[in-house]
Order: sequence, then C-alpha cells, then structure tokens
Amino acid sequence: MKNKDASMISKYTEDWVPIKQILNGMIQLDNGEYVTGVKITPRNIFILEQGMQDAVIYNLRNFYNTIDYEFWLIVADRPVDINIYLSQLQVLYNNANSASMRKLIMQDINKANMFMSAEYSVVDTEYFILFKEKKLEIIQKRIHNLIANLSTCGLNSAQTSNNDLRMLIDNFFNGGVATNLGTVMPE
Repeated sequence: MKNKDASMISKYTEDWVPIKQILNGMIQLDNGEYVTGVKITPRNIFILEQGMQDAVIYNLRNFYNTIDYEFWLIVADRPVDINIYLSQLQVLYNNANSASMRKLIMQDINKANMFMSAEYSVVDTEYFILFKEKKLEIIQKRIHNLIANLSTCGLNSAQTSNNDLRMLIDNFFNGGVATNLGTVMPE
C-alpha cells in the first residue's frame, strides 16, 4: 500500500492517481473497485424525420431515468491520423482519367491538408457511459443492460476496451496527448 504522505509530496502523477491497472476493459482502482462501461457509436439523429428524432430522445430520457446507480456521461475527442486517407486520395488522383475527376480529388486533398494544419485538428468524438463497482457479476449485468437499453434507443454500443480507457485517462491528465512510456504489453 502506498504511503499517503509520500503520495502528497510526490512529483509523479502515478503516485497519487489511484489506478492499479487497466485490464479486460476495466480500470482497477487501488481500493478494489473497477471503472468500466460502454462506448456508444455516434449517430446523427438530426438527419432523421422529426418523429424518429422525438422517439430516440424520448427513449434516451426513459433509459437514463432507469439507471439506479452513479454513472458518468463522457464525451471525448480522439485524434485521428488521416495520412492513410491522403495516400488513398493521391492514388485516386494519379489514376484519374478525366480532368474533372482530378479537380474533384484535388479539392478533397486540399481540404484534408487544411484539416491537418495547425489551426485545425482531426478528431473523432466518442461517447461513453462509465460507472464504478466492486463486484464483477454486477459489472457484467450492468454492461449487458446498458448495451440492451441503448439498443432500444437505436444506438449501438460495446464494452469499453483497454485502449478506450487509456485514451480517456490521457484526455483527462495529458490534454489528449498519448503517453507511450513503460513496458508495452499486448492486449
């Protein structure tokens, strides 16, 4: 167990953050609790007809009101590397037969380059519902219920992965800059 006085004066973040490990899509805390949840696939409901939009919002409101434990709704931006996309556009440009196709592809290349400039950043916005619990059987039941209930709202979701949780921690503690220190362990 860590010395509380030592962690108060430590200059290392890992000495005062109560994270023991990240394993099986869960953050294990020093006190034996786990933090986990689901990642929700984004869906733009505002392109749906008004009745469908209202149904999704109504179902989400009912869903949130049925959760009888503490939970956190988290929205996080994950940086995206679009270099592969740019490479594919370049191949398309080189293989294009007509000047009009080349012009359209070049417009996409210029737009992608603009997004990679310093004033813009390319990110995916990700949505999470997280909770903490000590008992693994309760965790599995809650995750199953979250996924099933979100499905009735027309939303796809899955349990958080180790990478999702690391990204969330990096967002909170490092302003979104991924840390690559320490031993590399396969998932």
